[in-house]
Amino acid sequence: MLFDKSSVVPLTFLFAVSAIASAQTLQTLVNQPPGGAGLEFQLTDGTILCQAGNDHDFYKLTPDITGSYVNGTWTQVASLPSGYEPDAFSSAVLADGRVVVVGGEYNYGQFVLTNKGAIYDPVSNTWTALGHPTGWPNIGDSPSVVLPSEKFLIGDKLNMYMASLDPTTLTWTEESSKGKADFNAEEGWTLLPSGDILTADVKNAPNSEIYTPSTGLWITQGSTVALLAAPSTLGPIDYPGGVYDPPGEIGPAILRPDGSVFATGAANSGSAHTAVYRHGAAPGEGTWTAGPNFPNDAAGDASAALLPDGNVLVIGNSGQLYEFNGTTLTPTIRPPLAFYLMMLPTGQVILTGGEIQVYNPTGTYEPAWAPAITSYPTTVELGSTYQIFGTQFNGLSQGAAYGDEFQTATNYPLVRITNTATGHVFYARTHNHSTMAVATGSEIVNTNFDVPTTMETGPSTLEVVANGIPSPPVGITVN
Repeated sequence: MLFDKSSVVPLTFLFAVSAIASAQTLQTLVNQPPGGAGLEFQLTDGTILCQAGNDHDFYKLTPDITGSYVNGTWTQVASLPSGYEPDAFSSAVLADGRVVVVGGEYNYGQFVLTNKGAIYDPVSNTWTALGHPTGWPNIGDSPSVVLPSEKFLIGDKLNMYMASLDPTTLTWTEESSKGKADFNAEEGWTLLPSGDILTADVKNAPNSEIYTPSTGLWITQGSTVALLAAPSTLGPIDYPGGVYDPPGEIGPAILRPDGSVFATGAANSGSAHTAVYRHGAAPGEGTWTAGPNFPNDAAGDASAALLPDGNVLVIGNSGQLYEFNGTTLTPTIRPPLAFYLMMLPTGQVILTGGEIQVYNPTGTYEPAWAPAITSYPTTVELGSTYQIFGTQFNGLSQGAAYGDEFQTATNYPLVRITNTATGHVFYARTHNHSTMAVATGSEIVNTNFDVPTTMETGPSTLEVVANGIPSPPVGITVN
């Protein structure tokens, strides 16, 4: 990503809203954050953490007592450590519920490819400075992913190096990147059900690659067929460590419930291409096919989210929203201004970066896609912690993607408790999930949840929610 958000002006609207046969709607949040809201993170207590417009401060959106984010309220929370105001960075919500932010293409508005980082603890409401991998003078806007093992993996922007962060010790370990075809700049990483990572190369386009964490090997996955990467028009850029010659840009790539990956490209020949990847029996055996083009538009370095019905919602460069249903790419609504998309536990998508809105999709999920609870406490006490077991607690996908940086994956369980008498909704903070894999099928997984001390007592229902899809509810009693 190489642009100043304040200078982006949406292109002329190319699709008349009246001509779009769509029932999707947008709702503007009743309350807006006083400092603006950029990149968002789904915290495991049901609240939404957003970076403010000044890149240093953060605000938290809390849904109202009925579970509505549209009517939710904002509070300012802790700010980043002094000296760190990043834009375009690597990030994730960890399995213990903390948020990690690493690097930044910009710091204090300057192109520096910083190697600073920080980690946020929502329980203590504190940001703590985080070190960087040994010998890494730069991180910048690097690809990253939380592995099934719960380690946070990042790639060095200017090299092929990789390192993982142990969330328990907060120490970095160099990881093998043997076989990587090009450096990591501008690439995005998509976690597959196998635990492997898929990327479409930018510098070495149209090549794609698969990384297997257990072997530390990258294996070529062949051509994406449709050219997804667009060359840079910026030329070499000076930064404190030297000169960076950007390879170009690429769009997001999202794993869908059928196991395919929908990948979008930056502008090529007047319209951006897309491609669909289907995994093979082993790394290196998958296939790519060309997908539909964006009509007179492009996705570019943009945001996408997986809707509950399996469609992918993606922003075009014009600001237009599109849905991909596995075959066609259809324009839906154009919000006034949005940069970032993320699925909410309500099945809506929050749009941040401008006036904060939610997108209401029309489709619904297949019952087989939902989490299922197999073992749970039937009686819980306020302020106590419990374990809950079941299947597909992490959803079928990471749920969100960007061209490279700005990772806001939501493949972890939330626990939602609704009081039977009042209908009031409460989220119990989850943490220490047994896995951060996706599409775990019939495997029994688990998480811990903390019963809020402020929630109402009495008969209630409990659901586990992943990527906006709830489990069938079970009955509990809150004492």
